[in-house]
Amino acid sequence: MTLAGGRRDAGLADPARPRARQASRRRARPGAVRAAAAELPVAKVAVDVPLPHLDRLFDYLVPEPLAAAAVPGCRVRVRFAGRLTGGFLVERADASEHAGRLSFLERVLSPEPVLTREIAGLARAVADRYGGTLADVLRLAIPPRHAAAEAVPSASADQVAEAAEREPPAAEAAGTWAGRSVLVGGATPRTPREGRPGRWDRYRNGSAFLVALEGGRGPRAVWSALPGPDWPSEIAAAVAAATAAGRGAVAVVPDAKDLDLVDAALTAELGSGAHVSLSAQLGPAERYRRWLAVLRGQVNVVVGTRSAAFAPVTSLGLVVIWDDGDDLHSEPRSPYPHARDVLVLRAHRCGAAALIGGFSRTAEAAQLLASGWAKPLAADRHVVRAHAPMVRIAGEDAELARDEAARSARLPSLALRTAREALAAGPVLFQVPRRGYLAAVACQHCGARTRCGACAGPVALAGPGQPLRCGWCGVPHEQACARCGRPGVRAVVTGEQRTAEELSRAFPGVPVRTSSGSRVLAAVPGSAAIVIATPGAEPRAPGGYAAAVLLDSWALLARPSLRAAEEALRRWMNAAAMVRPWRAGGMVVMAADPSLPAVQALIRWDAGTHADRELAEREELRFPPAFRMAVLTGPPDAVRELVGTVVLPSDADVLGPVPAVYGEPAGASGETARYLVRAPSADGTALAVALRAALAERTARKSEGVIRLHLDPAELI
Repeated sequence: MTLAGGRRDAGLADPARPRARQASRRRARPGAVRAAAAELPVAKVAVDVPLPHLDRLFDYLVPEPLAAAAVPGCRVRVRFAGRLTGGFLVERADASEHAGRLSFLERVLSPEPVLTREIAGLARAVADRYGGTLADVLRLAIPPRHAAAEAVPSASADQVAEAAEREPPAAEAAGTWAGRSVLVGGATPRTPREGRPGRWDRYRNGSAFLVALEGGRGPRAVWSALPGPDWPSEIAAAVAAATAAGRGAVAVVPDAKDLDLVDAALTAELGSGAHVSLSAQLGPAERYRRWLAVLRGQVNVVVGTRSAAFAPVTSLGLVVIWDDGDDLHSEPRSPYPHARDVLVLRAHRCGAAALIGGFSRTAEAAQLLASGWAKPLAADRHVVRAHAPMVRIAGEDAELARDEAARSARLPSLALRTAREALAAGPVLFQVPRRGYLAAVACQHCGARTRCGACAGPVALAGPGQPLRCGWCGVPHEQACARCGRPGVRAVVTGEQRTAEELSRAFPGVPVRTSSGSRVLAAVPGSAAIVIATPGAEPRAPGGYAAAVLLDSWALLARPSLRAAEEALRRWMNAAAMVRPWRAGGMVVMAADPSLPAVQALIRWDAGTHADRELAEREELRFPPAFRMAVLTGPPDAVRELVGTVVLPSDADVLGPVPAVYGEPAGASGETARYLVRAPSADGTALAVALRAALAERTARKSEGVIRLHLDPAELI
């Protein structure tokens, strides 16, 4: 089949020209007279086709001219279903089990073996766990090829050393020895921290954890980090211990702000040129160049965002993930893997150590502890109390006696007093859950929530003097209330811009800075200032904030999500960890019900107990992570047919259907149905494989309707 003849020549006046051109190409094509390679003539190729029924390796013959270039792991072009398609050569074999005639490889795009054996096995395991295809996972694991970057050879050891000397490491400037763990040409890594446990001696078994890493063993720990700015240097110390044993490390963080911190800490610990950072913010050429440096063994330490979990580090000895509850760790593309699960699978498969850390703790991390796969790594209670700030609740009885509106007011008097006193010592942080001006409004007279008449979405106010608009479809909204007909609105959900206006009036003459959305500040000066930030956008302050006020706690706790309490506690603890210890005057104020478990966990700085409670409740209710939950979304008849024919594990049950359209409000369309299929965690992979097999059967039959499969979506419930 000739694509050009079918597309470009269809409109030509002479009908003989397409046939002549096709005949000429058939004569020129050497496939009929090609000779296969003398050794290992069969190539098993993972073709880049996302259809589930084609999720397997296909056999091709290696032509003799490509025998040397067609190495396992290289990119190839093959003819599949009549058209040229990309793929990866996974392995070479002596013979094929296919009884028919095999096609030849069309060409080798590059002899660079970009798909290692370890990453190929990991990608297959991730695809099985999430019910996806190998092709989808490989797109996430291997960056697109950049020919110019690939043509540049790897730097030699002398070149790397010269580059490091031109840029002296910060640790050496401070008088600290920082060894370069650059593995080029079989060079032996130097031990960067002999006999120095770093700051890990503040944790129970922290020094033993580093000793195990330096000994080449594979300890696995769930790390409850102490509040403060030391966590990047602690990650760097763990990585240095792994490299001291001649092994590599992969560290994954949620966003660019955290990536910069860990990147700087690794440079100070290991020296310049000993690691690379990978993120989507790099251009395609620079990202691929750094990725190739890891593949070729030039460096054996990688830090990056979620895609760095697949980095081809040789002799992997340690995987680290920071703040695993952050939703940025969840891949938004099929098959939607979570970076924590990828790293856990990878550590389990290659015997590497694992460090799952954060100020808070997720139910998934608690499950790893409960199963015995990992051990807790935390500090004693007296050490935690010494590093944590004091947490005050505006709704406490003593404060209610002074201020009757302390529990209901958005800015209670305790918060204002605390901020006013703390400004004398440094900046004060105000955490606001929502960005914008007024994210939701209601009628000023009858209190009815203002909704869009077109899509029923929330009506918002972008700024003072601007018209009301729907937050979903952007349609302007009239000022008159749909229920009582009178004009006038009041705020229901206040964003950071409106909060900045209110605090500017409350603290005249004090600088007010905001950090949210696309305007995220990396750091602020240590002088007196009001800093208003949304969760995750809090800038760092030298020496820590003098105080923090957590506004609108109800907005986080009232989210219609299974993880509402867990996520609220995580965001609160991340903000509170940036405040100075209580002995230095650090204080955190929030208006909330002090009897709530999440609030109590913040007061005691005890995320572990809260995570254990969350896990126990989810086990009782048969929710993730105790149970795996699969979501099937598509046309009602198609999903109903699939659910009725799939062979599920014995303990699985089916819930639904309910109307649902992703990205649209519930009930907006009745043309899409959603089923939930759940099974115990032990049967999770069997559930995913069974559903993928059912989808493969549908695509093989070319059944109508597209069904979307998503395992354990974070915001489903």
